[in-house]
Amino acid sequence: RLIASDPAAADAEVGELRTELRAAIADIRRLVYDLRPPALDELGLLGAIRERAAQCHTAGAGTGSGDGDSGLTVTVEAAEPFPILPAAVEVAAYRIVMEALTNAVRHARARTCTVRLALSDHTVAVEVDDDGIGLPADHTPGVGLLSMRERAAELGGSCVVSTRPDGGTRVAAHLPVPRTPP
Repeated sequence: RLIASDPAAADAEVGELRTELRAAIADIRRLVYDLRPPALDELGLLGAIRERAAQCHTAGAGTGSGDGDSGLTVTVEAAEPFPILPAAVEVAAYRIVMEALTNAVRHARARTCTVRLALSDHTVAVEVDDDGIGLPADHTPGVGLLSMRERAAELGGSCVVSTRPDGGTRVAAHLPVPRTPP
């Protein structure tokens, strides 16, 4: 309606709508990513974790940023080929590993980290060990640790975060894999 009577106002309105549309598209992309990270479809669980592990190493290499990015070296151990899992189990395992790696980089001052994935008796075992400072005695779990536990619990599994006897932190999650009918 404004084009004929007030082209300048119409142009301003189009600019505002364009901005709102870009924001809506960004929100939709973020929601889709939260549902299932594209890396899982593109690379599979093991490949997606290995890709993130490589990013952890290069993220802090030489930055000297002081925010915990120290060029963490991550080793991923799993049988190959790793079996294809139900989508919910893959997403939970992936998110738990991502949160554990994020914590190792941001809070633990870790230099090395090992991620282990194993499937046995219809359970995926996810273990992430770092050589950082461990959990303080008066530690109160934050959003990240709580979300790891919630992701595991939603599937009927468990996630325990503890200080390793030799120092560092261990995240140990057990995620049940539903049996497929014959």
